[in-house]
Amino acid sequence: MSRYRPPEQSKAGQVFDIVVVVVAIFVALWLPLKLGLAGAAKSIDALDAKTWEALGQNPTMASIWEKLGYTPETAHDIIQNRFHYIIDWPTLIIMAAVLIGYFVFLFRASDREYRDVINEKFDDK
Repeated sequence: MSRYRPPEQSKAGQVFDIVVVVVAIFVALWLPLKLGLAGAAKSIDALDAKTWEALGQNPTMASIWEKLGYTPETAHDIIQNRFHYIIDWPTLIIMAAVLIGYFVFLFRASDREYRDVINEKFDDK
């Protein structure tokens, strides 16, 4: 019984694979930011009275803000900039479909490769 030797990939193929992976990672990280699907909150919870107490800051916190050069008016937008977790159902469903499709493809391709190796190794028997 001969030892299995997997097919070898050319250097050009390896470079192509690396470029595809790097581009895919870049697009996966950059595109949601560009489309406004990720990042900082979209709205600021505005308060009428801009005081440290209204912003929920205790005296220790207020003193630290002041040491950093902030006043209640200038710190308002930073403190009140909160993340609003809202589920966008169409986007969630599309993402789930893409992930399920990817895993179905992955399992079918792996199964095909596995069967090719088994047939190559044990086809005679």
